[in-house]
Amino acid sequence: PSRGLGDVYKRQMYIWTVGVYKNREKVGKVLAEWTTQYLDFKSEKPDILTNIPIHPKKMKDRGYNQLHLFTEILSCYYSIPYSHTILRRTQHTKAQARKNKVERQQVSNIFTLNEPIENKHILLIDDVMTTGKTLSTAVFQLLKNNNEVSVLVMAMD
Repeated sequence: PSRGLGDVYKRQMYIWTVGVYKNREKVGKVLAEWTTQYLDFKSEKPDILTNIPIHPKKMKDRGYNQLHLFTEILSCYYSIPYSHTILRRTQHTKAQARKNKVERQQVSNIFTLNEPIENKHILLIDDVMTTGKTLSTAVFQLLKNNNEVSVLVMAMD
């Protein structure tokens, strides 16, 4: 039986979620390769790719940010430079998926610009969007200095 794109997407997101919490960083590679089959920048190619950072404590505990490999592969495939350090996460918070509805709305001021960047088109990458609060706070920082921001999200919860 044939499966639609939605079925394939759900399966990939299941694999991604398992990968995030089971020390399987390589899942980012599989999803990045899959994404290149569907993502076409045409004439609006960004100047630089970056991803939502995790807090240094979480990075130390986990040992990796699942979005780093994903971002690096897209960077290589599309010949677009990347930086994992444009944004810095200033607050250690639990994952949005583990918060209740009220807690999800209380995200603010959790990022700062860590690198000077101006007059660039930035593609911001995240794995899951729940309320959009995390992304909106990151985009708010990136829009400073006359930047343009596009967002690539792999799943919406």
